[in-house]
Amino acid sequence: MKTRILVALTLTGIAAGAAAWLLGAPATAEAFWALTTAVMLVPLAWTVVVDLRRGRMGVDIIALLAMAGSLVLGQSLAGAVIALMLSGGQALEAFAGARARRELTALLGRAPRVVHRYEDGKLTEPPIDDVRPGDLLLVKPGEIVPVDGRLEGTETVVLDESALTGEARPVEHAPGERVRSGTVNAAGPFQMRAVTSAAESTYAGIVRMVHAAEAAKAPFVRMADRYAMIFLPLTLAVAGGAWVISGDPVRALAVLVVATPCPLILAAPVALIAGVSRAAKRGILIKGGQALEALAGAKILLLDKTGTLTLGLPEVSDIEIFGSDPEAGSGEDDMLRLAASLDQVSPHVMASAVVQAARSRSLPLSLPEGVAEVLGQGIRGRVDGRAVALGKLGWVLADSGAPPEAQRVRERTALEGTSSVFVSVDGRLAGVLILHDPVRPDGAATLLALRASGIQRIVLVTGDHPSVAQKVGASVGVDVVLAECSPEQKVEAVRRERAGGPTLMVGDGINDAPALAAADAGVAMGARGASASSEAADVVLTVDRLDRLAEALEIARRARGIAVQSVLAGMALSLAGMLAAAAGFLTPVAGALFQEAIDVAVILNALRALGSGRSDAACRSASSAPPAQA
Repeated sequence: MKTRILVALTLTGIAAGAAAWLLGAPATAEAFWALTTAVMLVPLAWTVVVDLRRGRMGVDIIALLAMAGSLVLGQSLAGAVIALMLSGGQALEAFAGARARRELTALLGRAPRVVHRYEDGKLTEPPIDDVRPGDLLLVKPGEIVPVDGRLEGTETVVLDESALTGEARPVEHAPGERVRSGTVNAAGPFQMRAVTSAAESTYAGIVRMVHAAEAAKAPFVRMADRYAMIFLPLTLAVAGGAWVISGDPVRALAVLVVATPCPLILAAPVALIAGVSRAAKRGILIKGGQALEALAGAKILLLDKTGTLTLGLPEVSDIEIFGSDPEAGSGEDDMLRLAASLDQVSPHVMASAVVQAARSRSLPLSLPEGVAEVLGQGIRGRVDGRAVALGKLGWVLADSGAPPEAQRVRERTALEGTSSVFVSVDGRLAGVLILHDPVRPDGAATLLALRASGIQRIVLVTGDHPSVAQKVGASVGVDVVLAECSPEQKVEAVRRERAGGPTLMVGDGINDAPALAAADAGVAMGARGASASSEAADVVLTVDRLDRLAEALEIARRARGIAVQSVLAGMALSLAGMLAAAAGFLTPVAGALFQEAIDVAVILNALRALGSGRSDAACRSASSAPPAQA
């Protein structure tokens, strides 16, 4: 609003002066133009004084000298044109920034606000912050899914997930599958069981990250300020030289006018914001210009395995029953039904696999009672009057000793790279569910695309068994495999690799958060929620596709390249105009118009970062290719 008012005032002043001139009142015209100059000169002078008191010096000083010189030398029209140029440049920058941030603003504007909850058989509309895990909710057609949840009922649900993934096509979800907040119901009404509160949901985490992106300030803007510090003395030297050689102070004024305002200050932030916006449209949240630059400069890539190179969506591959006590859930279906009934209210990724396995066998699930879950250990509760616990062996057995067959399962899963979820019923160990996590089919192709984009070294850092890590690493083509790494060891690996160049760390779990924060740029696979890794990362992939990592790198490098291009082109054109003004080929008014054209050109060029570019298309093509054979 402020920029629009300034533009309106300067346009009105220039138009009034022009009308007075045409009516044969040059003195009145000069007064209008001088007043127009003063309208911008006063706030500009205040800004320069504040910056100098803070120890900052930029090209605003050139604008101040040019406008003051215009008034002193009787070139009030030139001063008025400079005033229009400054106000117009600010308005154009505001418009460009608003357009570039459009995708981020759209994300904020679509935050879920309506929720329908069943209470005592009746449908109510409580505040969304009152929703708790286990609540049964109804989502009507066209409504936004309010929290993360698991689908109830027997019908397939169709959701529009474009706000999170950037894919403009409906996605079908089978009963029992987990759905994320922020998606839109694209079909009929459906019921879901909440697995998170509103504050812990996927969309709430995205909103926090968007706010962080908007608040971030890019180092490149400070780099542009450093360019300005070189440009300022150069401008003063050319202006002084023109005055000394010609003896005409108007030539010095023309030089100052051409150099004001320096387009490099406008171009860099617009290009970086445009890159951030372009990425957001593709389901890639980059937390501001600083994060974009760090991503663009990465040379060494470190990856976690689970949820990064693997799908992070375990599947139940085997079920083993221990003993033959009929009271302890002796049959596979009986044990799986009890375990899945309890896991319905758990947000754990393995819980989704257990529920899905039961749904695939058409097993009827019951609503559990008295549920208690301990992160990283397991979950307890009562299902149809029976005490059920599942999780780690020590958790489900409590004080009881582990039978030999349970120890054999643990050794087997450690070698295979699979996971085991032990189940006890009424205090007795009933059996174990064995889950495996498949390698992403696009993993090898994505790493090839990343190498083509400039990544020079790829390191797999994982807490898994060495044999499992080596098998996965060989299948996707990494350079080095570091296995059985603790979170502290992952951080040390990042620090060691930084000696060879800027690092990029990719992970999805809470244990990856320290390493993501330690890297020059951290990328979180955040499609399944706002975990600690998403909060610690500089970039979050809201769609569960590894190929978006290669696309994110291409977008970042393109945006940074456009920013550099715009800055250097603007400086070169300004320098050419300064030399022309020093030689007497440009008057102050003509110089102001020339500089305005430069500003418009560099900002429009910076906005090219909003587009896809050929590099993005090539990236998607490479990422969709079939994975290479190990």
